[in-house]
Amino acid sequence: MNIKTQALSGGFGEPVFESQSVFRMLMDGMARPGSIRSVEPDVGQPDPFGGAAGAIALTLCDHETPVWLSAGLTKTAVPEWIGFHTGAQITREKAEARFAFVEAGATLASFGLFSAGTQEYPDRSTTLIIEVAAFGEGQTLTLTGPGIQQTTIVKVKGLPEVFARLWADNRALFPRGVDVVLTAGKSMLCLPRTTKIAIQ
Repeated sequence: MNIKTQALSGGFGEPVFESQSVFRMLMDGMARPGSIRSVEPDVGQPDPFGGAAGAIALTLCDHETPVWLSAGLTKTAVPEWIGFHTGAQITREKAEARFAFVEAGATLASFGLFSAGTQEYPDRSTTLIIEVAAFGEGQTLTLTGPGIQQTTIVKVKGLPEVFARLWADNRALFPRGVDVVLTAGKSMLCLPRTTKIAIQ
């Protein structure tokens, strides 16, 4: 299947119902950091996009939301797929992006290069969607902060080595800063900027 064919395939089977379901899942995930949720619909996304990343793109992106893609994604059918299904424009400028997608294993750029919002409008920041290898194995993350009763412990395989430093720098900007959604296949885990992360 060539890039053109891949770009035109897939999408939500029931756009209104399925996008609402994924949106609620994201909002609930942001309210309860570290909880893992799985996307049910198969959206037919092109590789190397995972199912959750594809569903998030279909749910959140539209013609008013510039999207930044990591270098590996730009060389695939993903840019055309996002453009065809959502109308979103792909930008090369990290600071312009409302949403940024990073494929598994890619080198993470400094979160400070993306929009952190402003003191008056902290919500005008970039949300990063980062693909990892798996949940339930790998490094242990201990999460504390709003939405977490005491601590939440999760295991993440394939988290970039620089993530801990980048996240600490990001939290120092509060109330500004980026929010992150980790995805692994059809599963997702939300990390709002308010969450404190200790990685072992």
